[in-house]
Amino acid sequence: QVQLVESGGGSVQPGESLGLSCVASGSGLIVYAMAWYRQAPGKQRELVAGMISGGAVNYADSVRGRFTISGDSALNTVSLQMNDLKPEDTAVYYCHAEAGKSSDYGPYEYWGQGTQVTVSE
Repeated sequence: QVQLVESGGGSVQPGESLGLSCVASGSGLIVYAMAWYRQAPGKQRELVAGMISGGAVNYADSVRGRFTISGDSALNTVSLQMNDLKPEDTAVYYCHAEAGKSSDYGPYEYWGQGTQVTVSE
């Protein structure tokens, strides 16, 4: 019923840019926060960037200054602009939402299926 769909992943060379998008859908959906996580091979999933309803954002130290998260007012669509990509940015990127509905405030957690980002020569 509630779906998160990521798009925009791909393969790029170091220094290049890539933009990811996540669309949240569901009847009466209320999104409280949206974030991007990533998981590289052999590593734990980590928070990359997050946005809270109201506009506050936060970034992992490793991406601050290079990545920018943005979204619409309802956080139904959230993007991650990734600039100056490095090989260590290679990972599966997941969209994550904390959300509820007018009839059930939750909050509940939802995950997208993930989109692969590969940075290599």
